[in-house]
Amino acid sequence: MSQVLRFPDGFVWGTATASFQIEGGRPERGDCIWDDFCRWPGKVFEGDTGDVADDHYHRFREDVALMAELGQNAYRFSVSWPRVLPDGAGEVNEKGIDFYSQLVDELLAKGIDPYVTLYHWDLPSALQRLGGWAARDIIYRFQDYVALMADRLGDRVKNWITHNEPWVVAFVGNLQGRHAPGWEDLGLALQVGHHTVVSHGLAVQALRARAGADARVGITLNFSPAYPASDSPEDVAAARMHDGFANRWFLDPVFKGHYPQDLWDAFGYQVPRVAPGDMELGSQPIDFLGVNYYTRAVVQHDESGWLGYRTLRPEGEYTAMDWEVFPQGLTDLLLRLTRDYGATPLYVTENGCAYEDVVSDDGQVHDPQRVEYLRQHLAACHAAIAQGAPLRGYFEWSLMDNFEWALGYSRRFGIVYVDYATQQRIPKDSARFYASAMSRNAIEV
Repeated sequence: MSQVLRFPDGFVWGTATASFQIEGGRPERGDCIWDDFCRWPGKVFEGDTGDVADDHYHRFREDVALMAELGQNAYRFSVSWPRVLPDGAGEVNEKGIDFYSQLVDELLAKGIDPYVTLYHWDLPSALQRLGGWAARDIIYRFQDYVALMADRLGDRVKNWITHNEPWVVAFVGNLQGRHAPGWEDLGLALQVGHHTVVSHGLAVQALRARAGADARVGITLNFSPAYPASDSPEDVAAARMHDGFANRWFLDPVFKGHYPQDLWDAFGYQVPRVAPGDMELGSQPIDFLGVNYYTRAVVQHDESGWLGYRTLRPEGEYTAMDWEVFPQGLTDLLLRLTRDYGATPLYVTENGCAYEDVVSDDGQVHDPQRVEYLRQHLAACHAAIAQGAPLRGYFEWSLMDNFEWALGYSRRFGIVYVDYATQQRIPKDSARFYASAMSRNAIEV
C-alpha cells in the first residue's frame, strides 16, 4: 500500500549546476585551471573540454524557462571567477557580471530563488601561476572577488555559498591528481584545504558587510558517511579514521574552530601552516550548511592502506559512477550533523546519479533507475526531518547533463537530457517525477 510523504510548508525545491560544467562561452571569459587540465593529455576522457558544454551562457533564458516549467522554487548555480575577473583580480569583465545579473533577474521573474555558489573549482589560471590555493595571498584575492559579487548582486541574491566541496579542491585536485590542477602531494593538499577554510571566513565577512542585512551565508561540504565493515574494534577505529579524513577535516574547522586531533596527529609534519587568527576566521557563524551526498563508505582496517584502512565494495545496486545506491546513508548523515554540530539549518545542495541514458524511439528518455533513486533519497530526507533534522531544502544534481570533470561527457547526471551536437534539451522521466514532487510538496512511496 502506497504512502504519501508530505514535506514541511516552505520546503525549498531546486536543482543545481556549476559554471564550468554547463556554461561554455569560452571566448567570453579568462582561462581557468580546468581549461589547463583539459589540455593535459590523458587527464580528461577523450580530451573533452568545457569550451561549449551546454552553451548555457547563450541559452540561459531557455534553461530558466525549463526550470519554471518543472516548477522548482530555487536554483543553485555557481559564478565563474574568471568570467568576471579574467585575471583573478584587477580589471572587471562587465559582460561577465552582466550575464549573472541577467540570469538572476530571469530567475526572480519566474519566481525562482537564486542560491549562488562563489567557488565551484574554476580558479583563474593567472592565480594558479602565482601558487593558486597553496599561496597565502589567494585568501585575499578570493575576498576581493566575493566582495565584487556581493556589490553587484547583493541587492537581489539573498542566499550565498562560499565554497563547494573544499575537500575535493584539496584532495582530489592536489593529492590524488584526478582534478585540476592535477598535483599529488599531501602537504600541498592540506595547505590548499586550509586556505579554503580561511578564505571562507573572509568571504563570510565580505558578504555580511556588503550583501545586505538579510543575506544568508553558508558553505557546501561533501560527505562520505563511514560504516565499519564489522563490529570489530579495528574496523570501528578504521571507520572513525575515514570519518576524520572525509568528513571532520572540514566540518570541525567550520563549526568548532579546530582540526580533528586524531587526523592532525596522523598527518604529522605535513599538517598545514596555520597563522594566528585563522581558525577564528574560518569558524564564524554561518546561516546554513550545504550537504552533498552521493554514497557511503564501508571501511575495513588495513595496515597497508591509506591511514590504516581500505574501503570495500558491498553487494548492492550501483550507478554508472560505480557508486553504491544507499539512501539510508543520507538519513544517517543529516541526523549525525544535527547531533554533532548543532541545529544549523541544512540543505541537501547535491544529490543525484548517473546512468546510461539514451533517447528512445519515442523521442523520450526513460530513466526508471533515476526516478527510483530520487524517490528513495527524498524519502530518506523526509525520514531525517521526521526525526528532528533541520533540513530546509533539496537541490537535485543536476538540472541537465553536463561536463562531468575528468570523465568529460561520458556520464549523464541530469534530469534533462542534452544532445551535445544540437544542444536540444529533453526532460527525462525523472524530470516529470521531480516536477510532480515539487508541485505536491510530497512524494508517494
